[in-house]
Amino acid sequence: MAETEWERARARMVERQLRRRGIEDERVLAAMAEVPRELFLPESERSRAYDDGAVRIGEGQTISQPWIVASMAALLELRGDETTLEVGAGSGYAAAVLSRLCREVVTIERHLGLAKRARATLGELRYSNVEVRTGDGARGAPDRAPFAAISVTATAAREPPPALMSQLAPGGTMVCPVEREGTERLVRFRGEEEQPIAPVRFVPLVTEPGVAEGDGGGEGGGAR
Repeated sequence: MAETEWERARARMVERQLRRRGIEDERVLAAMAEVPRELFLPESERSRAYDDGAVRIGEGQTISQPWIVASMAALLELRGDETTLEVGAGSGYAAAVLSRLCREVVTIERHLGLAKRARATLGELRYSNVEVRTGDGARGAPDRAPFAAISVTATAAREPPPALMSQLAPGGTMVCPVEREGTERLVRFRGEEEQPIAPVRFVPLVTEPGVAEGDGGGEGGGAR
């Protein structure tokens, strides 16, 4: 079968945006080369699918730049047998990438329209191991906890929401952007350890009454 232009664009993205910037996990690179990012975008934005940046998806949200999606996936160090929680489904693209790396993904999106579109796209593309929920991402999915891995695609103020931390399995990994003293950084949390990774810019976790940190906005981040 002849290679399509979209497949060539994905291959260029993997080589130029990911490998050259230090993404070395071959499973992550293979997932990024496989998942059709263009199909998770509105038709009006598909020409920008493999640009090195975030792209608008509606509801004031964006799909994260490829390097961010790959970096967050690599930082989770998934082996293939995990159930992973994602807060901020957005378009569903990052969940599709994660689904190639773990056993199952539960992803939560507070915007009903985005959640419906993500669910439809994932279904059409037969990503059968992704469950899309609509609701308050900061509350997580306690009925499915504990999770070996949690990916948060919106910036928390100071610390990740306590409800999410409580749903992380012992020895599990959370990757979450955090704002402290006016600076946003992507941080990996394992047990009592924190590892700052890189300056980033994401949409904020929107605080709701009764929720410690927020409700999980749609996927949307970029490196600064």
